Amino acid sequence: MTSLPAPGPDPTERSALTPLFDLLNAMDDQIATVYAQHGVAGVRPRFSKALIRLHRHGPMTIKTLAGHLGVTHSAMSQTVTAMRRDGLLDSAPGEDARTRTVFLSDAGQALVPFLEAEWRATEAAWAELDAEVPYPLQQVVTDLREALTRRSFADRVNHHLDHLDDLAPAPTSATKAAKTATTQDRATKDSTRGPAKSRR
Repeated sequence: MTSLPAPGPDPTERSALTPLFDLLNAMDDQIATVYAQHGVAGVRPRFSKALIRLHRHGPMTIKTLAGHLGVTHSAMSQTVTAMRRDGLLDSAPGEDARTRTVFLSDAGQALVPFLEAEWRATEAAWAELDAEVPYPLQQVVTDLREALTRRSFADRVNHHLDHLDDLAPAPTSATKAAKTATTQDRATKDSTRGPAKSRR
């Protein structure tokens, strides 16, 4: 089967979601800057929620911690590995041979007061930012969630996949010619195979 290049420009060169992701990443970078300004080195902001939960709720298995944070077991396992490597967590065998319990190391415990203060300060800064724009950002999130409850994002994507002709740019003359040649070549091959057989 001949593979034809997709007509039109590379679709990944533009995305309506890129500005949102860029904004969130920039805010994360700014939080990392706050860490550095307060002498907290080698700690990633994404660790803070896990460290605070372990401080508040005590030792947990990786599976339980993943449930607390709303992430997959695999993602939590990778984060725990990174935190153990950075000396923020220790671990011990769990109730059976298949599980391990993780808990704060002395270094992780010492960080918690700053992490909780930073968390509250970040929430306050977000509320302040929210008040500066002419519409509540939290309301946008709520409205989007309600819209996705009415019709899931997967359904919306599949709808557009089923109507790709409406999205794709008009094929060029070269693409039309290549597609015609491919169709003719396939018809010639089919005529030499005899009647098609049913797969049932």
